[in-house]
Amino acid sequence: MGGVSVKLSDEIKILGLTLDAKLTFNKHISNICRKATNIYKQLARAARIGWGLHRDVIHIIYTAVIEPIILYAAAVWAPATKKLGIRKQLNSVQRSFALKLCRAYRTVSLNASLILAGLLPLDLRIQEAAVLYEAKRGLFQSELEGDLEQRVSWMSIPHPSKEPDIKFIAYREQERPRTDAPAVKIYTDGSKVDELVGASVSLWKNGAEFETFKLKLSSCCSVYQAELVAILKATQRILCHPETTYGVYSDSRSALESVAGGRSFNPLVVEIRKNINKAHLLNKKIDIFWVKAHSGMEGNERADQLAKEAAHLEEAPVYNRFPISHLKNCLRGNTIEKWNHRYRDGETAAITKLFLPNVASAFSIIKQMKPTGLITQMLTGHGGFLSYLHRFRVRQSAACPCDDAAEETVLHVLTDCPMYGYDRYNAEQAMGMRVTETSLKGIMLNVRLRGIFWDLP
Repeated sequence: MGGVSVKLSDEIKILGLTLDAKLTFNKHISNICRKATNIYKQLARAARIGWGLHRDVIHIIYTAVIEPIILYAAAVWAPATKKLGIRKQLNSVQRSFALKLCRAYRTVSLNASLILAGLLPLDLRIQEAAVLYEAKRGLFQSELEGDLEQRVSWMSIPHPSKEPDIKFIAYREQERPRTDAPAVKIYTDGSKVDELVGASVSLWKNGAEFETFKLKLSSCCSVYQAELVAILKATQRILCHPETTYGVYSDSRSALESVAGGRSFNPLVVEIRKNINKAHLLNKKIDIFWVKAHSGMEGNERADQLAKEAAHLEEAPVYNRFPISHLKNCLRGNTIEKWNHRYRDGETAAITKLFLPNVASAFSIIKQMKPTGLITQMLTGHGGFLSYLHRFRVRQSAACPCDDAAEETVLHVLTDCPMYGYDRYNAEQAMGMRVTETSLKGIMLNVRLRGIFWDLP
């Protein structure tokens, strides 16, 4: 071409993604791991076991910088994470940050460090991100009840110049009565009770209720969706009602802000705005009011009652498209389940499993505790214990000073060593239970017991 021979290349970089001839993505993954490792080297100078950057700062750096670097274009190369070599590269990067997060020694295993840092394994996190990406574009076949609520294309939304200027008013009962009060007042509400979702519409005229609608939604729907479904039903009723002035009252500020904002691509919001526009073309005036929930307003309380009754109706749901938040929760639940099997079946983190045998409960516990360096030593067994120091030839013997026949391990210190008997006795009296190897799990699960156990010297 132009007198220059065009040579074949084994790889090409397109929009930051390195493609190789066999689509193994090995080169791309090596590049992003190297980039993340270089960031870690700078972070390592400012974060040590006993001093340096706070845990929360390191966590922000990891989630805001490292994860986006790793997860970039994850939907393309996610299948490569099932290869052992790729997982080892990702684990190497993540383990370094996990150790800094939980202030652990470098000898702590990946399983233990991830649990104490509150991080998901990167390969599972990548697969989760890839599935979510596909689902948002309608390429993912979900096993969940119903379908994912897809955003409306911007091409399907009317031009802003052709849409009405929709605003809502904060209604207060103590205000003076309006001279232009609407002829029909419509109260809407949504409710979620016992994982059942319902919505309702209550129409009032001359101070009396004359019509109601009970709408059942799929259990995977959110309260926000229920509020929007109720408002949508209200606008549909307005289009076929003979009056010319209406007031729509809702206690969901988030739903009303979406309707009034004009920038939402939610299909329910788009349909509501279209109905309001049609009503204006029919010379029907609609005022939208936000009312404080459970403030004693008769119409609002009635709508709330009807919404709870609607949730328990034995009929097919009128709306069964679940929100993206529900899909995220389900995907995260599946990811944690896979991580739990890997953690439980792994050969490492034996001491950590005595305290935190389950991944799901461990995540919430660690989020509340935010382990310090000393607590991490206790939860891993890697620290200033003679058995650990002897293992690396720092001490000549692993025997505890209390008894030459007993090794000074973390379990010995916490449950048996008489040198700490006074502190152990005080803790047992305050907790109302003995500190044994089998009781450590229960202590960690209980907030009160956990506080007593770790706060004592």
